[in-house]
Amino acid sequence: MKTLLESVYGLAWKLAIPLLSRHHRLREGLDERTLRSGLPARARVWIQAASAGEAFLAWEVLRRLRAPAGGLSVLCTTNTSQGLGVLRQAAASPDLDPGLSVQTRYFPFDAPRLMEQAVAAAAPDVAVLLESELWPGFMAACRRQGTRVLLANGRMTAKSLAGYRRFPGAAKLLAPDFVLAMSPEDARRFEKLFGRERVGLMPNIKFDRLARSAAPGGDNPLAGLLAPDTDFVVLGSVRRQEEGAVAGVLAGLLDRAPGTVVGLFPRHMDRVEPWIRRLARTGVPCVRRSSLNAPAVPGTVLLWDVFGELGRAYGLARAAFVGGSLKPLGGQNFLEPLGLGTPTVTGPHWDNFAWVGRAILDLGPLREARDGDGVLEALLAFLARPPDRAAVRRAVLDYAASRTGGAAAVCGRIAQWLENG
Repeated sequence: MKTLLESVYGLAWKLAIPLLSRHHRLREGLDERTLRSGLPARARVWIQAASAGEAFLAWEVLRRLRAPAGGLSVLCTTNTSQGLGVLRQAAASPDLDPGLSVQTRYFPFDAPRLMEQAVAAAAPDVAVLLESELWPGFMAACRRQGTRVLLANGRMTAKSLAGYRRFPGAAKLLAPDFVLAMSPEDARRFEKLFGRERVGLMPNIKFDRLARSAAPGGDNPLAGLLAPDTDFVVLGSVRRQEEGAVAGVLAGLLDRAPGTVVGLFPRHMDRVEPWIRRLARTGVPCVRRSSLNAPAVPGTVLLWDVFGELGRAYGLARAAFVGGSLKPLGGQNFLEPLGLGTPTVTGPHWDNFAWVGRAILDLGPLREARDGDGVLEALLAFLARPPDRAAVRRAVLDYAASRTGGAAAVCGRIAQWLENG
């Protein structure tokens, strides 16, 4: 029987879906989000990754997942087009166990009636939610289906905990079967909500990804975009709220290091056009990545309008700034450029990556800047005296070495539940 909270939640979704269907980011994949295009196929394991960052974590889990005799069907879902792109790459990856059969889809809207249909169709034995994915409709449908739910790489802020605790029925409605938290602080918060018996610790899967992405690879396919010996600086994952400050960093780089090519990566593709207008108003030379067929002219901003190339760009950069950190937005993943040997600057707001530990600042290749002016000075300092890339990579990998194993921990729990039924 549905609780009052579930009934109210379902009514809210009934009112919300017509409005959400008009949202520019949600229109893509709308037929899958509403199940109009059909239901997912059966899958013993369902992995949900909110966006691209979590989708890369799902990829790490898939890499280490071993199929039992007879194979293993896996459904991977996400809420964003970028996340779906990553999941599709993962599903086609040659390093997966050949016994895995992976389907990828958009995550349905969490309306209870939709989730009941989707979960009944997929009928998973195990569902894995990554980081902070607590969806009431999905959780309730899994409970009715008999699906065991694991929240992996779990993180919970003090603010989120306070919000959940304002609703007395929230803990019962949202409780997964088990939480593997990414840090002791996160674990303590989950324990307050769900009880100590439902919570354990695991290494953060991002350290697994760092170890793999930092491994030496072949030729970088983006190398042709730059003339030899070009000073290339990447401003990655820039969020809308910090665009004014980043515009100042751009102007300062081109003024004080005039031969530099700056790769500008908005966090969301819908910010490409606003950036084009902003740079045109200020007279900053700018070219879209998609239109570049020859090496970029020194003193140009290369505006990235192609998804999936940020990591490769970090691998070419002499220095990088990682966004989401000049405003209180939690920060983005500065481990990725560091793992590729690129000295990196972050703003002061990297709460989402506090689990890395402030000791990483002692290594030297990562610098924390208070504001846009500080970011500019740090980037210029790296350009003036660039650290050795191999030394940067070694230092970061040594830091991460004792912190890997998160994906294996998740796969171990999945295998245990699949075996025990």
